[in-house]
Amino acid sequence: MDCEPTPKRHPTKRDEEADLLGWATPVRAKASNKEHFIKALEASNLSGSLALGRGMVFTPEPEVRVAENKPAKLPCSYSGFSSPRVEWKFAQGDTTSLVCYNNKITASYEDRVTFSHSGITFHSVTRKDTGTYTCMVSDEGGNTYGEASVQLLVLVPPSKPTVSIPSSATIGSRAVLTCSEQDGSPPSEYYWFRDGTLMPTEPKSSRAFSNSSYTLNHKTGELVFDPVSASDTGEYVCQAQNGYGTPVRSDPLHMEAAELNVGGIVAAVLVTLILLGVLIFGIWFAYSRGYFDSKTANKKVIYSQAAARSEGEFRQTSSFLV
Repeated sequence: MDCEPTPKRHPTKRDEEADLLGWATPVRAKASNKEHFIKALEASNLSGSLALGRGMVFTPEPEVRVAENKPAKLPCSYSGFSSPRVEWKFAQGDTTSLVCYNNKITASYEDRVTFSHSGITFHSVTRKDTGTYTCMVSDEGGNTYGEASVQLLVLVPPSKPTVSIPSSATIGSRAVLTCSEQDGSPPSEYYWFRDGTLMPTEPKSSRAFSNSSYTLNHKTGELVFDPVSASDTGEYVCQAQNGYGTPVRSDPLHMEAAELNVGGIVAAVLVTLILLGVLIFGIWFAYSRGYFDSKTANKKVIYSQAAARSEGEFRQTSSFLV
């Protein structure tokens, strides 16, 4: 009996997704678990990763946003582990710390965090808790492992921004205005107003600012005029906002765009030259009169007066022999 060769099966999109999720060929996982997990990710937008064995770890909330001083739950679900060992790691920039080790909250977090098999819960969060939390699950033997990450963003409204605005700027020169605040979470974006009118990112897009030439960075709060024009004179205000709480404005400050005072510069140079000439003449005159002659200055003159004598006080002081 002739047997026809089995047609080659081309990988499907689901196979590719399974490979990306860590379902490599050598790993023998139950098909029901794998398909269930993939469907869950597609249908519920769950975030998770798989590495070894048939365990699965995922979170229904990859990002948690909560106001400062409020409780926060960071969920983590897992299945396929015979004896799960759960750890939570916190990362913020270059700093990494362990929140939970072997199903127990570490000493530095035990007063603020509680552990459960569905995640960890902060009793009250602060802005310093903002960062990435990774839920890591493994079996006692270490043959099965999975992890999922949750981004915690603690919401803090912006504080009153601090601005640096020059009181005057020369027309044709470069002027830099800065604005910043330190408390907002997420970081604030900055918007500038001149005489109560919002300044657009592109000055040519507005008739009110068509004569200005500037660049505006909403992330850093820097407003650069290059060059300064006469129309840039006005009262400037910076507003900080981050989508949480009420936008906050700085105190208004006035900047005057002025022409270069050539006449004043010339007058100042002339006055300086005149004063310098008077000083040189005075020194020459003093030398010519000998006021600075070292011999004369060091010469001492001593006057003595002969003592007066009366006739009665006269005595012969010498004798003559004949």
